[in-house]
Amino acid sequence: MELGKFLQKLEIPYNNILIYKEAFTHPSYTNENKGKNYERLEFLGDSVLQYYVSKFIYEKYPEKPEGELTLLRSKLVREESLARFSRELGLGPQIFLGAGEEHNGGRDRNSVLADIFEAFIGAISEDCGIDYVLKILDITIYKHVEDVNYDDITDFKTKLQELIQADQRKTVTYSLLSTTGPANAPEFEVAVMMDDMTLGTGKGSSKKRAEQKAAKDALKKLAK
Repeated sequence: MELGKFLQKLEIPYNNILIYKEAFTHPSYTNENKGKNYERLEFLGDSVLQYYVSKFIYEKYPEKPEGELTLLRSKLVREESLARFSRELGLGPQIFLGAGEEHNGGRDRNSVLADIFEAFIGAISEDCGIDYVLKILDITIYKHVEDVNYDDITDFKTKLQELIQADQRKTVTYSLLSTTGPANAPEFEVAVMMDDMTLGTGKGSSKKRAEQKAAKDALKKLAK
């Protein structure tokens, strides 16, 4: 879709179409064709997102402490999330890519789509103002705040360590018990230990996730 029509579809009353072309231009394209790429607008958009996502969750969750708000924000603006929002808006087809990047699947790569989302937000803030940024955030990030899996953003390992140290001043360790499944989709099983005692176990698609689940399991057992 032609860029102007795409912006009209999103109800963005653009003034300077060139700033949006810049927002959708990957560095690989400017390596082959002179001009500006999205990197400066990405820098701006990242700052805009950090502030307005922080403000939104600060006001939405008045009971949450700073640590939980920070973890929630990081979940909402991480690469995978921003790439998801890019796909929902249909930003991928608008990207200007170099031939090599196009051939290597850059149009649907999470890292590229996340950068483009930030650059797009930066362009809107510069060209139309914050009201239109908030309009985009309403149909992307804000809409998905309730979708967040809080197990993914709760730092059970820190909570467990704080509990153990407060009581016994000891340190827990994590031990990999097994790795199963194919190489492209492994499942790790981890045990959390204190001295020679197993406090809990957990499984996950990465060692970090398995460790978090093991810590959660330990906290549940210690609470009984």
